[in-house]
Amino acid sequence: MQEQRGKPLAEKLRPEKLDDFIGQEHLLGADAPLRRAIDSGQLPSMILWGPPGCGKTTLARIVSATLFRPFYTLSAVSSGVKDVRQVIANARQGGGGAILFIDEIHRFSKSQQDSLLGAVEEGTITLMGATTENPSFEVISPLLSRTQTYVLQPLNRDHLLELLRVAVDYYREQLGVRVELKQTNALIRISGGDARKLFNAFELAESMLRSGGGVSEITDEAVYKVIQENLARYDKDGEMHYHIISAFIKSIRGGDPQAAVYWLARMLQGGEEPRFIARRLLILAAEDVGLANPNALLIAQSCFQAVESTGLPEGRIILSETAIYLASSPKSNTAYMAINNAEKLVKETGDLPVPLHLRNAPTKLMKDQEYGKNYKYAHDYPGSFVKQDFLPHSIKDIKIYEPGNNHREQEMLKRLRQWWGKDY
Repeated sequence: MQEQRGKPLAEKLRPEKLDDFIGQEHLLGADAPLRRAIDSGQLPSMILWGPPGCGKTTLARIVSATLFRPFYTLSAVSSGVKDVRQVIANARQGGGGAILFIDEIHRFSKSQQDSLLGAVEEGTITLMGATTENPSFEVISPLLSRTQTYVLQPLNRDHLLELLRVAVDYYREQLGVRVELKQTNALIRISGGDARKLFNAFELAESMLRSGGGVSEITDEAVYKVIQENLARYDKDGEMHYHIISAFIKSIRGGDPQAAVYWLARMLQGGEEPRFIARRLLILAAEDVGLANPNALLIAQSCFQAVESTGLPEGRIILSETAIYLASSPKSNTAYMAINNAEKLVKETGDLPVPLHLRNAPTKLMKDQEYGKNYKYAHDYPGSFVKQDFLPHSIKDIKIYEPGNNHREQEMLKRLRQWWGKDY
């Protein structure tokens, strides 16, 4: 049979029925929560949160076909409020109940997500939003409260092997090509649990390895040789993603604004989500710049909000400014070390009782038990400070926070020594 052209293999092999869907048994197995909702026809609006290639789009299409619902699809990359309103208007004309699938819903701004609220609330549309990012950070609270979040998992080895069997059968039955899978480790490793990557790698390897007799013999060595150039590229959903973001963070921590902007450009050119970068800068400002320059956290927070408002391409300027500022700032990780020390201490010492003088005493019984007795109210004393113990007795001499050797924290240390004397 003549080989079909045009559509990639992943699209050709996309299942059309739930029984043919591979993976996500915790949601779609017999008596699993999402399967029950689909079978009952009482489908809630939902956010499908999971890594690329785990079946979010496929699941949405199958659900629509299964329930015979009108199906609209938008991509948050290319759609805006106007597109959302048009879909809602069409759904109303059709009597409601249509399914609206929004791919990469985490890329929608707050105002774009707000435009969905009324239609979801009244049931004009059943929203199915797909995201690779944590909805707690990327989806507004009013929309989260109106939807059910389902977490999809990366496909495991058994799922991927089953998909490869589907691909081999397709080539044999539809294309008249015999594919011999001598080894599968390379294909599975390259896929990273992503069905789309698996099929892309399989399709590329098969086309390069097919012999004149219509037979393709696939081995790990051959696959790595064919796919090698693809592995070297930045991939915002793959292993290189983590290497690049690591280089970016370490460049800023190491005080090199030149390298910081270079790695920033690598991420942006590779299609990285700007809010992901902004969120990492926010964390870095607290963890690595910290108390050496507390303004860094304010700058990073402003960056996150500004990037969310402007998007690309303008957001790249804001990210660049913030990366340069953080890289050029003095560094301190004392706040990070302090919370680590405190958590370690809590694990080692357990739930130590709160000292009596620090407890509230709203009732007579509590006062009789000496709750709050001998507590000294700081503002009753000169300089609004008076020495007293605030830690449980058994750990009162342990040091959790150690000021860093930088100008701001040395100023803080001077004040602490004025208050606490030899304790600091």
